[in-house]
Amino acid sequence: APIREECPAMHKLHVTSEVCRGAEMGRMSADDDDRALIDEALRGRTASFGQIVSKYQERLYNAMVFVTGNREDALDIVQEAFIRALVYLHTFRGTSSFYTWLYRIAINEGRRRKPILPLDRMGETMGEEPVEWRDGPTVRLDQSERCRQVQRALARLDENHRIVLVLRAVDGCCYETIAEILDVPVGTVRSRLHRARRHLLRDLERLRVLDGDGMRRL
Repeated sequence: APIREECPAMHKLHVTSEVCRGAEMGRMSADDDDRALIDEALRGRTASFGQIVSKYQERLYNAMVFVTGNREDALDIVQEAFIRALVYLHTFRGTSSFYTWLYRIAINEGRRRKPILPLDRMGETMGEEPVEWRDGPTVRLDQSERCRQVQRALARLDENHRIVLVLRAVDGCCYETIAEILDVPVGTVRSRLHRARRHLLRDLERLRVLDGDGMRRL
């Protein structure tokens, strides 16, 4: 299935605790479904693993775009993560959710590759936020430019801060899940997230109106 790209609007930077709790409430059922598909895949039913890929590829891809700042690198990382997950599926013990395990594989693959992207290419490689034309070209330009500037601000964060912010604000993970993925204490997650938000907001506060057409810049 084709992967649909997303760009973070400003409101995606604020994930509420209610949304997080709602996601956690459905985790047990999702874990049971994944466990059944994994068992079938281990018995040789490859279509079951294909269902897992379809279920998580878009979510993982969107997160990796923001981690790497590059759509092509993100796609390569996601593909490699699923290949590794299939090869080592027999090692999955179910002590965490399958997505947590898969995300950890992807993060490790991304760290191994260490992609470096010039800041002036962030908008080019990550794409723009789809905005409906009924809002008018001025609004569309404004939102697209703001989106690019959020991307550039994310690119300025160091890797540890960027990853934890993506996990929280883009992927909607709770602190405990982030700690499990990164294999760090919850306190470290909170500290990194606090610093990431502070640095990101400091950059975003530098937004200034260029002229009357609604375009903004850093």
